[in-house]
Amino acid sequence: MSLDIMASFSETGKRASLPSLLLLLALFTATLRIADAQIGVCYGMMGNNLPSKREVVDLYRANNIRRMRLYDPNQEALEALRNSGIELMLGVPNSDLQSLAASRANAEQWAQRYVFNYYPSVNIKYIAVGNEVSPVGGSSWAAQYVLPAIQNVYQAIRGRGLHDQIKVSTAIDMTLIGTSYPPSKGSFRNDVRSYLDPIIGYLVYANAPLFVNVYPYFSYSGNPGDISLPYALFTSPNVVVWDGSRGYQNLFDAMLDSVHAALDSTRIGYVKVVVSESGWPSDGAFGATYDNAKTYLDNLIRHVNKGTPMRPGPTETYIFAMFDENQKNPELEKHFGLFYPNKQKKYPFGFGGHRNWQIAADNEFNVTIPLKSDI
Repeated sequence: MSLDIMASFSETGKRASLPSLLLLLALFTATLRIADAQIGVCYGMMGNNLPSKREVVDLYRANNIRRMRLYDPNQEALEALRNSGIELMLGVPNSDLQSLAASRANAEQWAQRYVFNYYPSVNIKYIAVGNEVSPVGGSSWAAQYVLPAIQNVYQAIRGRGLHDQIKVSTAIDMTLIGTSYPPSKGSFRNDVRSYLDPIIGYLVYANAPLFVNVYPYFSYSGNPGDISLPYALFTSPNVVVWDGSRGYQNLFDAMLDSVHAALDSTRIGYVKVVVSESGWPSDGAFGATYDNAKTYLDNLIRHVNKGTPMRPGPTETYIFAMFDENQKNPELEKHFGLFYPNKQKKYPFGFGGHRNWQIAADNEFNVTIPLKSDI
């Protein structure tokens, strides 16, 4: 839909019938949705030099970043998000899982304080109950609490009739995948199935997605002999891995499809995947360079609308992270930011996959469409 066509209603002063105006707007909106990148950015706060919460929300809006992941329900950030239009993935920290699992009343109090007191002026889309919890390893203590915490929060949301608007899930990492090659043979580790299968069953019941943190950087840096840098950075000129009729030119798609296959192989039911983290550090470890990070992130932003060989179509993806965070460890964890703490962009690319627009309807049905150039 040409912007000139839309703008002509105002410029010529001509009247338009309401049906024709609505049709034009519907076509224009459809064009915007097709062009809209499926990108969000994770807002971590582990730095002592970061901007105020209000400044951060303003920075998201100024850069056309329309989705945010928060790792805990920081009330100052929630206040700053009011009426921003930013879609929010709201996190429940692992430290809160035991309390929310203990009783429905605890979950209802949590939901009242951090969800119902803000929604809908804060556009909460997801609640991520726990992050990278595994029944084996350092977070094993929390595994028993994840599903009951999810269920209690879900029931609190359902009690307000919001379970179709706000989906409740959890975020896992790729260490729960046992087999990832070839992607179609992806499967979860046997020692995590008793933990994951009931969660997957809940997700099917609630029609909620699974959140997965996908980092080709760590796969590449841990095995550079077998994984080429172009394959990890989306720059391979040709298919690197053939899996039957499916060809993979990048590691991100291969990793993501191994998760799709692992979910399918449980035969519990269909579950959508949202990539809740992906990024590349610009310093601090092997392969962590400015150029590599710039290439990966720019290509990721361009790629996610295409989907994967196994799941064509847009893949909602959250980049980690908004800022370099100087209180994180080890060293490479300090260098994942898209922005420096002074709000300057680290990389030249932007998030311009759409145009700002608004309808100003009066007796003439005038339409004004202010354009905002890509930043």
